[in-house]
Amino acid sequence: MTSTDNHIRIFDTTLRDGEQSPGATMTLEEKIQIAELLDDMGIDIIEAGFPIASNGDFEAVSMIAERSKNSVIAGLARAIPEDIERAGQAVKKANRGRIHTFVSTSPIHLQHQMKKTEDEVLEIIKKTVTQARNLIDDVEWSGMDATRTSVDFLCKCCEVAIKYGATTINIPDTVGYAIPREFHNLIKTLKEKVSGADEIIFSTHCHNDLGLAVANSLAGVEAGARQIECTINGLGERAGNAALEEVVMAINTRSDALPFGTKVDTKKILRASKLVSAITSFPVQYNKAIVGKNAFAHESGIHQDGMLKNSQTYEIMSPESIGLKESSLVMGKHSGRHAFREKLADLGYVLGNNAFQDAFERFKALADKKKNVYDEDIMALVDDEIASSTDRLKFNSLIVHAGTEGPQSAELVIDVDGKLVKKKSTGDGPVDAIFNCIKAIFPHQASLPLYQVQAVTEGTDAQAEVSVKLEDNGVSTTGRSADTDTLVASARAYLNALNKLLIVKERNA
Repeated sequence: MTSTDNHIRIFDTTLRDGEQSPGATMTLEEKIQIAELLDDMGIDIIEAGFPIASNGDFEAVSMIAERSKNSVIAGLARAIPEDIERAGQAVKKANRGRIHTFVSTSPIHLQHQMKKTEDEVLEIIKKTVTQARNLIDDVEWSGMDATRTSVDFLCKCCEVAIKYGATTINIPDTVGYAIPREFHNLIKTLKEKVSGADEIIFSTHCHNDLGLAVANSLAGVEAGARQIECTINGLGERAGNAALEEVVMAINTRSDALPFGTKVDTKKILRASKLVSAITSFPVQYNKAIVGKNAFAHESGIHQDGMLKNSQTYEIMSPESIGLKESSLVMGKHSGRHAFREKLADLGYVLGNNAFQDAFERFKALADKKKNVYDEDIMALVDDEIASSTDRLKFNSLIVHAGTEGPQSAELVIDVDGKLVKKKSTGDGPVDAIFNCIKAIFPHQASLPLYQVQAVTEGTDAQAEVSVKLEDNGVSTTGRSADTDTLVASARAYLNALNKLLIVKERNA
């Protein structure tokens, strides 16, 4: 493909490279939920996982491949025959599948990790790309640590990969070492020197160790790359990957300097960001570009004055363009069902009648407690409702005794498989008492490595979003819930994680 092809293919690797962030492991259901949103928002390629890594990863890639409607579904494979065979099996039911195989190319990797010569690596590329191409027509090859590889050897690697069937050549800045000028020149040189370069797509995969992942990716595009590998919220190993939302909105906003286009529905970007943040329990920093809480907030008097006169004085893109309403205060206790349904549609939610009714009742209860109800409040509330719709263990009611006059105690009622069960327990503080109640009602051996609380919006009446992680025999699940009462949110989040744990254990039984 030549540089006159101005469509930039967005390759999302949130479910593979993103999940490799320490603590970001996702369940099968959570991966499917993210993949369905990515597929719906116009992502060209979804790298759904690393099929050889575990049976769970294989199952996730297979189910996403089978359910995908629009996106190419890719499975990652090392340059090992067993990996490639497993990846091929995982994506075979996709409407459009891809095997993405990689091997190290830099001197430091060859000497210390692979212990191979350059000639041996070229032979590995030949054999494994040939194997992949015999399984599927769409094959991507990556040279790991490409930016610390000699240009001459990297050219040879690319030529072998192309000769034996690769249709996409990915150039990873695996350790985030490059600066934009260098990365631009590398892509430009490869396009000029590599035989067959005009017949394939060059791709970028840039890590953010020096904070240059997005800049390097865009420099690569300017040099002729036509695919960018990236993740929602920049999730990924170490300092993360190029952030999808930043790449897409840079192209969308600066079409004068970057005359390219993507197929991404940008109005679903904020929804994707919040979903990934909630599932992984990785908060988005307030000043994060595009999707941070403060990205469209203005407190300075000078800025406020300019915004009131013309929003373009201090905003280079509209909040609506990423799926954020210009006004934060949009709903209240006098809002009816029709307005609430329209608001949910604006925020990207489509609920069945029963789920809608449950969400509406919780919204009305929230509106009675809070002076101001924000979009973030509604999104947290509905995400909580969706997460609990099929649970075996459902929160019913909670009474807590806390303060300096101990002991702290909790009286909790849970619906267990349709039957209400009530227990009262004490603990070292109210949260501990609540969790002891849950263990008394539904005995289990799971440990609690994470309990985290953060405010969804500002103010003393803000909803608290609680994240809980449970671990049992190597299985880890994360639950979350939001409520104006932190203790209620804590109980719901723990139950959410426990329900997920039960699903995983039943599947593995």
